[in-house]
Amino acid sequence: VGFGGGAAFSGYTASNSESRLVVPTDRQREGRQLVKIVYVVLESQYQASMTAAVKQINKSDSPVCAACTGYLLEEIRDPNTLEDLKSDLESANVFVCSLIFVQELAEKLVGVVAPVRDRLDACLCFPSMPDVMKLNKLGSFDLTAITGGPLGDFAKQVKDMGNKPLQKSKPKSGGGAFQDSLLKLVRTLPKILKFLPGDQARDARCFVLSLQHWLGGTPENLEAMLLRVSGGYVPALAESQAIDLDRIMDPVVLPDQGIWHPCASEIYSTLGEYKEWYDNEHCPMAGVPTGAPLVGVILQKSHIATNDNGHYVAFVQELEKRGARVVCTYTGGLDFSQPVTNYLLDSMTFEGAVDVLVNLTGFSLVGGPASQDAAKAKEVLMKVNRPYLVSVPLVFQSFTEWQQSQLGLHPVQVALQVSLPEIDGAIEPLIFSGRDGTSGRSIPMQDRISTLATRSLNWANLRKKRNAEKKLAICLFQFPPDKGNVGTAAYLDVFGSIFSTLQQLKQEGYTIEDMPADVEGLQKSILEDPEAAYSMADLNIEYRMSVDEYQRLCPFAEDLEENWGKPPGTLNTDSRNLLVYGKKFGNIFLGVQPTFGYEGDPMRLLFAKSASPHHGFAAFYTFLEFIFKADAILHFGTHGSLEFMPGKQVGMSGSCYPDRLISVLPNLYYYAANNPSEATIAKRRSYASTISYLTPPAENAGLYKGLQELAELVKSYQGLRDNEQRGAAIVASIVATARQCNLDKDIADLPSEEGDMKLLSTEERDGVIGKIYQRLMEIESRSLTAGLHRVGVPPTAEESVATLVNIAQLDRPDMNIKGLPRIIASSVGLDIEQVYRNSDKGVLEDVERIRQITEASRAAIRELVKQSTNSEGRVESVNPLQGIMNFFMGGSPWKNALAEKGFPDVSEDDLSPLVEYLQVCLGEIVRNNELPSLVKALNGCFVEPGPGGDPIRNPDVLPTGKNMHALDPQSIPTKAAADTALVVVDRLLERMAQQGENPESIAFTLWGTDNIKTYGESLAQVLALVGVRPMADNLGRVNRVELIPLEELGRPRIDVVCNCSGVFRDLFINQMNLLDRGIKLAAEADEPIEQNFVRKHALQQAEELGLSLRQAATRVFSNAAGSYSANVSLAVENGTNVDESQLQEQFLTRKGFALSSDNPGELREASGLFKSALSQVDTTFQNLDSSEISLTDVSHYFDNDPTKVV
Repeated sequence: VGFGGGAAFSGYTASNSESRLVVPTDRQREGRQLVKIVYVVLESQYQASMTAAVKQINKSDSPVCAACTGYLLEEIRDPNTLEDLKSDLESANVFVCSLIFVQELAEKLVGVVAPVRDRLDACLCFPSMPDVMKLNKLGSFDLTAITGGPLGDFAKQVKDMGNKPLQKSKPKSGGGAFQDSLLKLVRTLPKILKFLPGDQARDARCFVLSLQHWLGGTPENLEAMLLRVSGGYVPALAESQAIDLDRIMDPVVLPDQGIWHPCASEIYSTLGEYKEWYDNEHCPMAGVPTGAPLVGVILQKSHIATNDNGHYVAFVQELEKRGARVVCTYTGGLDFSQPVTNYLLDSMTFEGAVDVLVNLTGFSLVGGPASQDAAKAKEVLMKVNRPYLVSVPLVFQSFTEWQQSQLGLHPVQVALQVSLPEIDGAIEPLIFSGRDGTSGRSIPMQDRISTLATRSLNWANLRKKRNAEKKLAICLFQFPPDKGNVGTAAYLDVFGSIFSTLQQLKQEGYTIEDMPADVEGLQKSILEDPEAAYSMADLNIEYRMSVDEYQRLCPFAEDLEENWGKPPGTLNTDSRNLLVYGKKFGNIFLGVQPTFGYEGDPMRLLFAKSASPHHGFAAFYTFLEFIFKADAILHFGTHGSLEFMPGKQVGMSGSCYPDRLISVLPNLYYYAANNPSEATIAKRRSYASTISYLTPPAENAGLYKGLQELAELVKSYQGLRDNEQRGAAIVASIVATARQCNLDKDIADLPSEEGDMKLLSTEERDGVIGKIYQRLMEIESRSLTAGLHRVGVPPTAEESVATLVNIAQLDRPDMNIKGLPRIIASSVGLDIEQVYRNSDKGVLEDVERIRQITEASRAAIRELVKQSTNSEGRVESVNPLQGIMNFFMGGSPWKNALAEKGFPDVSEDDLSPLVEYLQVCLGEIVRNNELPSLVKALNGCFVEPGPGGDPIRNPDVLPTGKNMHALDPQSIPTKAAADTALVVVDRLLERMAQQGENPESIAFTLWGTDNIKTYGESLAQVLALVGVRPMADNLGRVNRVELIPLEELGRPRIDVVCNCSGVFRDLFINQMNLLDRGIKLAAEADEPIEQNFVRKHALQQAEELGLSLRQAATRVFSNAAGSYSANVSLAVENGTNVDESQLQEQFLTRKGFALSSDNPGELREASGLFKSALSQVDTTFQNLDSSEISLTDVSHYFDNDPTKVV
């Protein structure tokens, strides 16, 4: 089966907790009271300080000696380690923990600490989840019992954060507020004490002093904290007053925030003071020129306080070695926007006083590891207006573990320190420091720090360099290769868009020479022969790179020889040189990215675990960096191959091919706004700063040929239905024509052509015609994208109508806006839901009503857009006043349009909020933001972040031209998605029951983009089938599951098999863990197997494969880390003799890697288990999340479906 391990720990944080065990020697114990201390921390930097503090106590002549055991938070995921912690707590006096913000682990911690809390002498829980904070105990100090005053307010805040239901959307504040509230307590201690009686005041003061010591972080501070708590609360010491508490040193803490430099003797409180020292004293001594780029750096106070700052020092030194100036700021709270605003803004321009901003904490700008306030972060970063890089220190892995991991960065860190900063607008999640497994101290990764420093300065140089001197490489794609597809991208007129881009750059002062006069000329300059098949041989050759030059300039050329032999190889070569295809126009190079290289060899697809770049691919990027010497790259359109090259999933190393290929060049990427999932891969794996572009509007497909004729016959029937002779004759004609159009394949009970229609009653004929008409309307209203989008050219007024009609269809209850179809239906006393249901059943009258409502909607929207349309048929600005003027002259034009279409009684009160909303959307649709954003990025400015997805469901996607992000993976599935999922699952099972099928197992295909657009509907559908409910934690993050009782579920639990795309795996690996936990929860439920098919099949597989029940219940599969797609469609497209069994084997081999929540983040080869699970499957289900893409639009549905599609 190839699947081992049960609940064994996954190998992350293999640092041994025994290395943190400190015990006094026999001599140190003589005549002294022993105090046992246990701690659990997220931040490993406290490990060294705690160890040093305890050792110092034991060396001193204090009446107390200490034994200390410490755990890093992630370690307690291992059941054996959790048992060790439980055992250590049995004899402990003092327990300390901090930053426990992972819900699953917080629950485990509470589970072992809560039973012994009352027995402990002291329990100190610093900023953590509310349930952990409630464990605090210091004499009479108890957070759950305090009322009144600031401390009572804080205690109430903790108590109020009880179990929360699933949120409709992510809460704006959370754990970050605890840290800030605690810091406020520290600052307002005198005010607190007057609200408390004597003992409470003493105990509260000790708690706050302990917190100050903890935040101070040094061994001396922690030694004082341990002595203070031991002397006051360990009974033997407290009663004898053996420790003079008045003589214990007060907390020595750094200022809450300030400017730090490793060579400075003080913390500076203003930028002016710092620059006085830095520019006049430090820079001359360090040889840094005063006019050099200034890099702003955000740091975490705890690393400075604990003196665990080697990685910070290394980065500062690396920047200064390159001749850059540096200003580092920090805060003790979790709102890093405060020091940015206080120290890094220019007081004259109110823009950033720096040229680039680098955040080395890895956290979101506001909220840290607990939560985020993206709106506040965006506001501050837009004000700073500089490129914003967030780099990541390893927290849950040692350097060696990360280096050896195919996955790369730990999944918990991906969620906290990659996904959340992306929502702020962060780019380039480079790993820059590791962690020593023994001491817990941070270790700078010199090669990563070197890359980060160079990349930071390259962004800064875009601000410094004149446009006329900047060199830009624009990268075209050709996929599928060799099929006439050079310069193609999803939904994009590539050459037209590039021509618009070149025109704009010329206006901005870029040096562009010999620019063609039109789009055709530009296309011809690259392709040479536009009538040819556009295979590589027809392309213009810009540069011939000799093998010697290639081997000298490309640092990893030798590593490619294992797969591709000696250079130049057989691709992109004339057999002597490596060829770079494209054309140079002055300082702009328009180049064609080489292909993957394996397309013509299906057998390589069958047996290669993954692709690797060939010599021609490497030579292309080598040319851009070292010969053309580009200042930046612009990858043009969705999408290329670079970001899908082999390497770690997230958190690249210097040996990962995306990192090697992009090297140190700033990477801009025009990406389709409706594809945030793959855009996120480009951001994380090739360090792209994405700029979204609009997808073309979706128009109704309409009818043609026989279907059009059929529609005309149906309309004729409506006038002749009551005519006994002619009515029956036309029904016969309609049925015959419907069969000629193959509608009998879609309409199960369509009468035969031989049947006598006269025998049918009028109602029965209506039923037949209604079903045909409903199917025709479904075909006619199918959305098809109209043409291609051109960057820099906003949609016409007519194109805007199509988009607005779709936006207007949806109810938006959270905004108190009714959809236009609902408003129209209500005006004639109908419920739109009932009309839709009847139409689906083929009720002729309601099918016709849907058509009338649709036509009326279009007419109203067309009138709305017309008010703002100029003489050229475009919308330059929205003109709401025109509609108001018309209102006073006899009603709004949109209401009049509805009246003309037969709906005169529509309420203006209902229309008004919808129209206001649509006018805002119209303004965003036509806003020309795509080229201005590119110009901003090339000027070294901040590109506004925004969500990707379907602009119909979520108009916040508009305007385009944003640095696109996905969503917080821990925020899905939302409550709305979970509610929708229950409806869809019921309909699915109902439809299958009507077809005589009662499935025991259903296979799911899960894609990233679908779940971003729907906020996790597919995830929720999987859980709903199994009979498991997703639950939010105290901070609103969805990371818990509970079993729905069979009585409430009202049906058996359906087994599932999840085939997750590589992109879904990269984005939602934590939610894959959630699915696995939910499915295993169902499998382990003690229920009759005829009511629990998950358990039934898992028991069968356990016996068949020799596995435990839990292992056999594994149902979540994907590609291996760093690998994408089943490649079935590529094999079919490129193979002549590939048979069905080979394709099956390829699918199972590439997709058969199992994820287990017992080993989070690891994907283990388990194709045997995958095959066994699939053998039980009755059908495959996949969401079509929007009308933009359907089964026949892309080959990926076929590529991912192991059985058949419902």
